[in-house]
Amino acid sequence: MMNKIVLASAILLTLCFYKAQDTIQFQKDYEYNSSIAIPENKPFLQKEWVKKSIAPTILFTATAATWGERKNIREIRNRYLPNFKASFDDYLQYAPAATVYGLKLAGVKGRNNVGRATLSYATSLAIMGIIVNSIKYTSKVERPDGSAKNSFPSGHAAMAFTNASFLHKEYGIVNPAYSIGGYGAATLTGLGRNLNNRHWMPDILAGAGVGILSTELGYFFIDKFYKNKGDNLSLLSRIESNGNPSFLSIKLGSALATSNFLKESELDNKKQVGFETGLEGAYFFSKKWGVGGDLSFSSFPIKPVRLTLDDEEHYENFDVTTQSLGFLYFGIGPYFSHEFSENWQLTLRATGGYSTSASGKVSVTSEHVNTPNNELEIATYKPSNTFRWNFGTSLTYKFNPELGITAYADYNQLKPTMTYNFSELVKDDEEMNEVFNRVYAHEKIKYFTIGLRLTAYF
Repeated sequence: MMNKIVLASAILLTLCFYKAQDTIQFQKDYEYNSSIAIPENKPFLQKEWVKKSIAPTILFTATAATWGERKNIREIRNRYLPNFKASFDDYLQYAPAATVYGLKLAGVKGRNNVGRATLSYATSLAIMGIIVNSIKYTSKVERPDGSAKNSFPSGHAAMAFTNASFLHKEYGIVNPAYSIGGYGAATLTGLGRNLNNRHWMPDILAGAGVGILSTELGYFFIDKFYKNKGDNLSLLSRIESNGNPSFLSIKLGSALATSNFLKESELDNKKQVGFETGLEGAYFFSKKWGVGGDLSFSSFPIKPVRLTLDDEEHYENFDVTTQSLGFLYFGIGPYFSHEFSENWQLTLRATGGYSTSASGKVSVTSEHVNTPNNELEIATYKPSNTFRWNFGTSLTYKFNPELGITAYADYNQLKPTMTYNFSELVKDDEEMNEVFNRVYAHEKIKYFTIGLRLTAYF
């Protein structure tokens, strides 16, 4: 367990130097190729999108690796620094962004002028805000200090690493010290959230990954508007697309259930409406055919169900509330594209992959329950990991050859096993045990998603 704690703390610091080293290598490439075009054929690990995905991948992997140890990590903090309290993390998170604008006001040239830099930064913040808040208020993880149920992921860490990546993008090429300073400040912000007992360590690691990923995506899309990598990097503007419809997109849409997700367990009696957000991309080997992947998160709120028991003295009427269902999905499969004109493109896809779900709580609310909120937890549930099919179609309007807006519609199907762990109250109460008598239930999850994607072609 101590090894995981050391690993979690060291990862954030290591990434500071990884990013700085990435900047040093970029400087060397830029200086060496100042008068020639950048070669397009590179080894896999040297491809730009692979290098940009390394840091978020490491952080998200570390999040999963430390999730089961988060309480043990907090116990070490409570043992050695139980009274630690400092507010530097509330302010330090903004230091890298403030540095960017201070340098620009001082006339120090970075990657972009102030207008384009601000547009890239605003896009990064929008992406970060959508991702963080979508997960925060659906996962509802309780903070370690018990103050609220919006702990995962850390918004402070996400903001700090978005700002650090902003500084890295704009001035890392000028001097790698800017990158080291920015990511160092972000790391201290994240550790401060843990020491202040406001976040679990996995919250911070995930927030850092979201922050870096959001900035990479923000710059990726804005660069497509300008058709180059920066105002002051004429060399990079020579990179051109191979002409195939390979793309990367961010998406947001509504999820419409075609079945009652909790029919077998009788914890729900309606079809639900939720939301979906995520990333999608594909590499096309020709004008028509390619292979792509989809990483998406969908959530469905479950409305309370009114039940009545025969024991009128204690349980005349009560509401059964189930926490929202959330599914994280990754799938790959074939893509087909057809261009009607220079501006309109139709895409079809069929993907299959892995779906994992968050656990949740089931509680009853009644005026007879003697708790502050008249609420009593009676069970927890956990959908099993399972295979998921996805079939979809989309129509894109291209503003230019590198950027478009996409309307999409997908059909999704999976069949997880729901496992319920009931409290002693249900097990000991004969009548409640009769109502909640399904420990396992094979639920059919089927839903459509419709929404919009911002699509960048490369």
